[in-house]
Amino acid sequence: MKHENLSMLCDFYEFTMSNGYFKNGFYKKNVYFDVFFRKVPDNGGFAIAAGLEQVVDYINNLHFDADDLDYLRSKGIFDEGFLGYLADFKFSGDIYAVPEGTPVFPNEPIMTVKAPAIEAQLIETYVLLALNHQTLIATKANRIVRAAQGRAVLEFGSRRAQGASGATIGARAAYIGGCAGTACTLTDELYGVPAGGTMAHSWVQMFDSEYDAFKTYCELYPDNPTLLVDTYNTLKSGVPNAIKVFKEVLLPKGKTKCAIRLDSGDISYLSKKARKMLDDAGLTDCTITASNSLDEGLIRDLMMQGAQVDTFGVGERLVTSSSSPVFGGVYKLVAVEDESGEIVPKIKVSENTAKITNPHFKKLYRYYDNESGKALADELCVYDEIVDDSKSHTIFDPNATWKTKTLTDFTAKELLVPVFKNGECVYELPDIKEIAAYAKAQIDLLWDEVKRFENPHAYYVDLSKKLYEIKSILLSVYGM
Repeated sequence: MKHENLSMLCDFYEFTMSNGYFKNGFYKKNVYFDVFFRKVPDNGGFAIAAGLEQVVDYINNLHFDADDLDYLRSKGIFDEGFLGYLADFKFSGDIYAVPEGTPVFPNEPIMTVKAPAIEAQLIETYVLLALNHQTLIATKANRIVRAAQGRAVLEFGSRRAQGASGATIGARAAYIGGCAGTACTLTDELYGVPAGGTMAHSWVQMFDSEYDAFKTYCELYPDNPTLLVDTYNTLKSGVPNAIKVFKEVLLPKGKTKCAIRLDSGDISYLSKKARKMLDDAGLTDCTITASNSLDEGLIRDLMMQGAQVDTFGVGERLVTSSSSPVFGGVYKLVAVEDESGEIVPKIKVSENTAKITNPHFKKLYRYYDNESGKALADELCVYDEIVDDSKSHTIFDPNATWKTKTLTDFTAKELLVPVFKNGECVYELPDIKEIAAYAKAQIDLLWDEVKRFENPHAYYVDLSKKLYEIKSILLSVYGM
């Protein structure tokens, strides 16, 4: 089987357009594309950007080998000059992006690509794949983590993920979103996301008795073992056998840290009963982990019911984001450079107003209130605009231009940072633990109303007056 080259993970029309750009000379033009999304999954208040590291790795390895060119040649539609161009292909453009872990909102660019037309076109598919998938899972993970109200959440979804990369990369994104660790060993090896796990029901079934299974395990792994107590009867045998083994094997060694796991039944009821049994036995340091088709809704219900759960293991509903399984990020042309180097804004118009794009090469500012530290609003500005946060600044709602807000005591921060300049990576990729800590800190800067699960407050994403006027002129030209 041919070695997989991700440069070929590309919608075929990217090649047909690029061949056309080569033939008519457009490939020499610099163009600008924005990556943005229109709706937050699960009708939430915000998403969490993720996947940039994979985009960087992809761009750094972009190339077309002889087998790729032979395949394209076999289609009989591509110009030999174009194939020669691909033989020497290297990305030479600029990329700007929000750092991974940044809370992001609809209709604002989370990445901007400035590059010659063919280069910008050919990377579209993979860029969207990487950002859409990981942003989706990081966003879902954070909903689940927030529902757990400080209890640890572990990602357990590998066996039901959509493919190998869905498992490994999904677990990476879940960690960015706030999960404490994963069951996926490969994700730990590749990305440093802490992996852990103890036993399945098959371990218990392999032994002549549940007691023997627990005793053997604790003798092998006496440091903080977790025993799965629901193979036969949770309260009649599982928890009592776990208590017996903890007392016989762990306590004589001076070890008090241990746990049980509930994977079926009424988690709320069973956890309360198990907690009392453990406490009555003097095992107050023993924690309770719960799994079994959990998501933020079920966890929120368990918390309201007073379930005695210390850690949640969440699988398929996290790693597939089953309640809202598609992150609708898009990649749209927003400007081109003419022969003189002037940036000419472009717009996509639609009768569906939600699909009308924001034109031009842009900056993205986030404004923070100096008194509370909280994020107030985001503003899309033309690339040459500079916001001076030492002066008052007025923002307005582009959907209702009479609604304005004047900011006075605030700090402005540009969110899009340079990642590639002239084809070279200029961004130092942070460690996964740094990304997760950054995400947590940035989410803490959002108002609680934005973080509501139901009917969250709509965070303001405004256009600068200059950008709004440019957009209005383009809409009038195209008859809107």
